[in-house]
Amino acid sequence: MRFKNLLGPLLILALLFITLGDRVLPAPLDDASRNTRTSINQFLIGLFPDWNPTNPNERTEKEVEQLEQR
Repeated sequence: MRFKNLLGPLLILALLFITLGDRVLPAPLDDASRNTRTSINQFLIGLFPDWNPTNPNERTEKEVEQLEQR
């Protein structure tokens, strides 16, 4: 078989292993599935730095507070 024909089923099997493996597979493989999923999650979380969103209305809220104090 050609590589392109195997790629789809292998990708589906890999996704099933990652998502459902710890619930369905026996003992040695369920740990591997859980560890794989945890590693992928940590990798994806590590791609994005800590993001502290700024309040776009901060300046307006400060002005309103100052007006209310007057």
